[in-house]
Amino acid sequence: MTSTYDTHVLDLRNDLGFFALLTGSYLRITGRRLIEEGQGPNWLYNDAPFVVLAHNTLPDPRFIYANRTAQKCFEYSWDEFITLPSRLSAEQPDRAERQRLLDSVTRDGFVDSGRGVRVAKSGRRFWVDNFTVWQLIDEAGKLLGQAAIFSSWRDA
Repeated sequence: MTSTYDTHVLDLRNDLGFFALLTGSYLRITGRRLIEEGQGPNWLYNDAPFVVLAHNTLPDPRFIYANRTAQKCFEYSWDEFITLPSRLSAEQPDRAERQRLLDSVTRDGFVDSGRGVRVAKSGRRFWVDNFTVWQLIDEAGKLLGQAAIFSSWRDA
C-alpha cells in the first residue's frame, strides 16, 4: 500500500499535516520534542539551525522534505531535493552502512547518535555526528517514511 507521500510530489515546506506527522512521530518514538512551543512549520523550514530531512516509503525512497539548513548543507535546492533518491546522500561505498542504519530504524523505531559520511551535490564529503533517524508513523500506526535530524557536520 502506498502513501500520499509516495505517489505525489507535494510541497511540504509549510504543510500543517506533514509538520504534525514529523513532530508528532518524533515525540511518540523518542519521547523528546523536536521543536519548542510556538515554533511552527515555517520556523522549522526556514529558521531551524539543524538539518531536517525526510524520505518516503518507496522501494528506492525519495526525499520529500529538506529544510533550508539541509539545503545549504547538501547544496541542493528544494526542487532538486524532492526528486532525489535518498540513497544519493551517501557515496556508493558508504551506502551499505547507510542501509544498515535505516534497517535498524525500521526494526527499532529510531536510532540516536548515528555517525556517517555524506556527500553534497558538489561532491564535497562531510561527516555527520550524533544524528537521529526515526520512523514517520502517523497516529493510526501507518508507516509513511523516515526522517533525520542533525545539527553539526564537518568536511571529511
